[in-house]
Amino acid sequence: MRALNRLSASFVDKARRGKAAPGRYPDGGLLYLNVSDTGAASWTLKYERDKKRREVGLGPLAEVGLTAARDKAAGVRSGLRNGIAPLPARVRLHTAAQGLTFAQAAAAHIKSRAAEFKNAKHLAQWTSTLEQYAFPTLGGVDVNDIETPHILAVLNPIWTKVPETASRVRGRIESVLAYATAAGYRNADKPNPARWKGHLAAMLAKPSKVKRVEHHAALPYADLPAFMKKLRAEVGMGAEALQFAILTATRTGEVIGAKFGEIDFQAKTWTIPAGRMKASKEHRVPLSDAALAIIEKMSAAGRDDDAYIFTGMRAGHPLSNMSLLAVLKRMKRSDLTTHGFRSTFRDWAGETTAHPREVIEHALAHRLKDKAEAAYQRGTLMAKRKALMDDWAKFIQH
Repeated sequence: MRALNRLSASFVDKARRGKAAPGRYPDGGLLYLNVSDTGAASWTLKYERDKKRREVGLGPLAEVGLTAARDKAAGVRSGLRNGIAPLPARVRLHTAAQGLTFAQAAAAHIKSRAAEFKNAKHLAQWTSTLEQYAFPTLGGVDVNDIETPHILAVLNPIWTKVPETASRVRGRIESVLAYATAAGYRNADKPNPARWKGHLAAMLAKPSKVKRVEHHAALPYADLPAFMKKLRAEVGMGAEALQFAILTATRTGEVIGAKFGEIDFQAKTWTIPAGRMKASKEHRVPLSDAALAIIEKMSAAGRDDDAYIFTGMRAGHPLSNMSLLAVLKRMKRSDLTTHGFRSTFRDWAGETTAHPREVIEHALAHRLKDKAEAAYQRGTLMAKRKALMDDWAKFIQH
């Protein structure tokens, strides 16, 4: 038997935070820390009985630390010396906890990966998509019993309806089941039923080829000036925020999270931090006089850098992300969405102006699909984008 206690506490902590490379790391005495391709880590102990090499799972790293794993391994070795073999993982789990459901496995997996999520929003998205789409079908099912029909029951209703979301849901289900296998809750000889390559790829259309059947409802640009006139007559913080979102062609989350410290009043720009952008890249927005006037109006009570521009009902908190939709509902335009005004902007700019396509795409914070063009246009084209946003403000304000 090789020397014991070969793993360092710092390395194990690195693996717990999802920072260790995939692999099988020996601690000595046939105790191993296993890190899967998804970052899930678990303990296993090899042993020999009846002239056969066997292996028993000692639990996921998220629940069983280094010291506890060594203690468990020592207990198994002691039992073996006295003729007592460890129970197989599945038997042990059913005896102690009646199995592990998909919802429980998802919670444990998300907790084990918490350190690698770039922000709380990303973590919340992981949780909410599984709760909304996977849990109704899989939530109460033992992870060892989940097969391909279960996965298809989740994905088929949404695969063409919301293809991007459906693809993320599939990947997250695959990750949870990989965790369950690595942690010993799912038989290792069972292939992952949510895997794409060589499996679901033969049964579902390629995500990039799926035609969207639902779009954000957009107002025809010819109708926008009349709509804006009615919107300016509305009273309330939500109405001001919606006007600002339309004038800047930005997303709801970017607007309601805006703080005064992000505004350069002299340069007439708004810098949105990377953490609030869909592409996770800082975005500078040139502000037209109409957009800046709204900020000036909101700053009448002060311009504390850390204060939200569009405040909610609770002091120190931003508007709810439903506030802008509530304004549309009050205007009897529930057929529209805030995001749809970005499409209105794009249609107007592309069909009625001579502004270059790359300038329009930069204004929307879109990454150019053509890599050569994107490399050439690394600059933010601020002067041209300012002219574009000024023209947009003039059009919708007339």
